[in-house]
Amino acid sequence: TCLGKIVGGGLPIGVFGGRKEIMRLLAPEGPVYQAGTLSGNPIAVAAGITTLKILKQNNPYKDLNIKTKALTDGIKLHAKEYAIGLRINSLNSLFSIFFTNKDVTDYKTAEMQNLNLFNKFFHSLLKSGIYVSPSRFEANFLSVAHTDIDIKKTLTIIDKAFKLL
Repeated sequence: TCLGKIVGGGLPIGVFGGRKEIMRLLAPEGPVYQAGTLSGNPIAVAAGITTLKILKQNNPYKDLNIKTKALTDGIKLHAKEYAIGLRINSLNSLFSIFFTNKDVTDYKTAEMQNLNLFNKFFHSLLKSGIYVSPSRFEANFLSVAHTDIDIKKTLTIIDKAFKLL
């Protein structure tokens, strides 16, 4: 069972766990060897811990949420200008874009969106240097590295992409 992933300084580390009887099968207790590129790598662990300390100290989440709201509100506004049916589901810095006029609340409603529009949108942004998730079912997110200038540039490119749709 995957429990999560921490990214620190560009060096990802992973965590997994499971039922006690399964985990006891892993070395050194059991006969199953498990390894990964950065498993137990002290540099990756130090980078992850340092990243968590910086996040705790700087607490960037309020600013990150404000930037995400500015981006998602801007996307909705541009879609409305071009009469493009669009819904955005968001929570804090995570958001998903759906090309539909109906609320998206589950897989079934997400599947009903316009795949053709999504694909055109994705490729238009990609050609302009903006990378969003390549699947209509995936979430997008902002990070603390994104600036207000990045948001403005992204919205300008999204406006051009919507104009082409």
